[in-house]
Amino acid sequence: MRALPGERLLGNPPEGTPFPDSKAELPPVINRAEVVAFALVALLVIVVVAVLHLARAFFLPITMAFIVGTMLSPAAGLLERYRIPRALGAVLLVFAVVATVSFMVGLISAPLMEWSSRLPELGAILREKLHVFDRPLALWQELQSMLGGSDTLATLQLPKFEWVQPTLEFLSPTFAEFLLFIATLILFIASWNDLRRALVMNFSERAARLRTLRILNEIETHLGNYLLTVTMINVGVGIVTGAICAATGTPNPAGLGALAATLNFIPIIGPVAMFVVLVAVGIVSSPTIGAGLIAPACFAAVTFLEGHFVTPMIVGRRLSLNALAVFLALAFWTWLWGPIGAFLSSPLLIVALIVKEHLMPDNSPQLPEE
Repeated sequence: MRALPGERLLGNPPEGTPFPDSKAELPPVINRAEVVAFALVALLVIVVVAVLHLARAFFLPITMAFIVGTMLSPAAGLLERYRIPRALGAVLLVFAVVATVSFMVGLISAPLMEWSSRLPELGAILREKLHVFDRPLALWQELQSMLGGSDTLATLQLPKFEWVQPTLEFLSPTFAEFLLFIATLILFIASWNDLRRALVMNFSERAARLRTLRILNEIETHLGNYLLTVTMINVGVGIVTGAICAATGTPNPAGLGALAATLNFIPIIGPVAMFVVLVAVGIVSSPTIGAGLIAPACFAAVTFLEGHFVTPMIVGRRLSLNALAVFLALAFWTWLWGPIGAFLSSPLLIVALIVKEHLMPDNSPQLPEE
């Protein structure tokens, strides 16, 4: 057969030449070794999470002591400069922390005990104040019946208080966990320099030692700055909240201010819980619902300014965290370890980002400009 003109220009093979087996030359789409490695890593993560959840009574106080001890290490170093031994400085710092926490708990527990003894009376007052919503609820019930839905929402039912005791048991750690936390915290602060030196000298190469030292120093600096900055901001939020409660006639402004400062250590959840508390207290203690919502509205404005302007301006870009990463870390550690895990979520996220930055630096090439 005569070849058409242009076949040789297109590079067609002559007649009788077999085509190469292109399938044999292509690399496999999925590498079996990569699948096995991914499966092993996934199993390792599942096992670690399960162990942390099941052995919560041991790992939670230990992790809490490590994080808080790293935050307080710069203060212990400052005391060493004034010729105070590190062991004595560790005891003084832990005593100061326990005294501060006890003072905050005292401010919060006094009004809490008073209000908890009046729960039936306060429930009746709250039910009476919320009668204004009876007509909207009746309209909603009528709409549901027209659409064929259930009409179980006849009146506004207040939640029962059977959850109070289980919640308090869940929030309060056991005495053994508290002792484990205190002992580990004191020993960690006292021996932090030796632990850091041992971690650095564990590597034989000089580059690995320098990288480990930089990671540890950066974690200590960032966590110390985080604790100092967040504590100052939360104390300011507590003072402003107490002043708002005093100005609006809300009872126990000191206790509510201490509660606002404490809950503000927990991102996202803390301010929302404090807003709900202020709404309940304001509605019960004020003559009208509108007057009771003044303090919660002012608190919402304060937390909005604090979260969007004050904290980013003071913390700066170095300690600023992605909102999605903060939310996911908060959800995970709260599910794993409860409220204390929620407090530890941001410090643990900072530690993870610092380690990732040093071990896996972002040296990827930039995309070309269009």
